[in-house]
Amino acid sequence: MILHVNKKLFRNILLVACIASLNAEDTQGIDLGNEWKVQGDIRAAYVNYDYDNKPSLSSPTINKGHVDSRGFYTIPKVSILTPTYNNFSAKVTVAGVTDFGLNNPDYESRNWAFSPSDLKSFAILQEVYINYKDSNHNFTMGRYELETPLIEPDDYYLLANSYETVGYINTSLKDFAFHLGYIHKMAGVWDSGTNGTEFHSMSDTSFVDDRDKENADDSGVIYGAIEYKKESHKVKVWDYSVTDLYNIFLAQYDFSSSIDSFTYETAIQFTNYKEIGELASNNYTNIDYSIYAVKFDGEFDNGVSFATGASKFSDGEGISSTLSAWGGFPTYTYGYIYNWFEVGSLENAVLLKAQLGYDLSKIGLKNSWIGYRHTHYNLDSSNSKTASGEAQNKMQLNGIRFKYAPTTGIYFTANYEHRSLDNEPDSSAYRLIGGYKF
Repeated sequence: MILHVNKKLFRNILLVACIASLNAEDTQGIDLGNEWKVQGDIRAAYVNYDYDNKPSLSSPTINKGHVDSRGFYTIPKVSILTPTYNNFSAKVTVAGVTDFGLNNPDYESRNWAFSPSDLKSFAILQEVYINYKDSNHNFTMGRYELETPLIEPDDYYLLANSYETVGYINTSLKDFAFHLGYIHKMAGVWDSGTNGTEFHSMSDTSFVDDRDKENADDSGVIYGAIEYKKESHKVKVWDYSVTDLYNIFLAQYDFSSSIDSFTYETAIQFTNYKEIGELASNNYTNIDYSIYAVKFDGEFDNGVSFATGASKFSDGEGISSTLSAWGGFPTYTYGYIYNWFEVGSLENAVLLKAQLGYDLSKIGLKNSWIGYRHTHYNLDSSNSKTASGEAQNKMQLNGIRFKYAPTTGIYFTANYEHRSLDNEPDSSAYRLIGGYKF
C-alpha cells in the first residue's frame, strides 16, 4: 500500500508526532493508557554526493555515469503498539519521505529518497503485523522490519526496509535458536531493485536481469537458520532460497573474550551465491561466487576502540547482481558511505578495513562516538575496468563518522568520506542525519 501525498498529509503526520513527543519519557514509547503505546521518529537528512559529474554536463564514462546529487529530506514515522494479551501483540507504523518540493530534481538521481522514476514524496503503511511470543516460541506475520544477517532493515540512512513476512524462531533447545520463514515482498528505496516506495515481490526487488525477474514469477525468499551461542562462542548457519533465481548460504563463527581492560571479538565468515532453477538454465544473469571474510575488533576501558576486517571475493560472476540486494551486507569491509558501486568489478578482489574510534562519554559527551575508517580495495585489473575500458587496480576510501545516539530524544550522525579510484575522478560525500525519537 502506497500513497503519493501532498504537503498537507505530511504536516498532519508531523503534527501528530510532535504532539505525542511532548509527553515522551526516557524510554521509547508513550503510554496512551491500558498499555497501548505510540512511538515515533521524526528524522531529517541532508545528503551530498560529489562525483565530479554535473547533471548539466554529465558523461556516462565518468564514475559509471553517476552524477552529483544532493538534497534535504524529512522522514516522519509514527507507530501504534497494542498491549500484549495471551502472548499476542500487534504494531502498525505509518512512515514517509518528503522534500516539500524544495530540492532541485536534477540533483536527486543518487539520493535514494524517492522512486527513481518520479521523484515524488510518498507515505507508506510500513509496518502492520501480529506477534506471538513466549519463552520458547516467537512467531510474527505481516509487514515488519525483519532482522537477519543478509536481509535486514539497514536503518542507518533515510527510511528502513520493511518486509511482508511470516517468520518463526524456536529457542526451546538450550543455547540454540532455530529460524524459519518466508518473505514475500519488501519496500525500501536504498536496497530495492525496483520502486522501493512500494511493496514488490522479492524476485522483482532483486538486481538480476528483468527477463529473469519475469521468469521468477513474483517468487519470494524461503529462509532457515541454526544459531548456537554459549559463553564466548557463537555459530550461525543461514540459507536463503529464491525460487528460479538464486540461493545464498552463510556460515559464521564468532569468539569474544577479554584480557584485563581489553575486550575483543574475532570472527570468520563464508558466503556463497549460486543460481538455481530457471535462472540456472538461461544466460541472462550468471551467479556463482563466494566471499571469505575475517574480522578482529577490540575496545579498551579508556574508550579507544578499533575494528579490522578483510574479505576475499572469488573469481565468479553475479556480484553486481546480488551484493546488497534486500539490505544484505555480508562482509566486514565496507566504507561509511561509498562501497563498490563505482568499481568495474569485485571479481577476485581483496578488501581491507582499518578503523579507529573513541567513546566520547569518557570525556563527558554521553552516547557519543567518533571514528576514522580506511578501506582499501585491491582490484583485479583483468576484471575491473572503467566504462571506457581502462584497468582498475585499487580503490581507497577514507571516512570520518560522528554519532550521538541516545535511546530516545535527539540523535545525530554525520558521515564524511573521500574516495579515490583508478582512472576515475576523485569523489566525496557527506550525510547529515538526525532527528527525535519518542
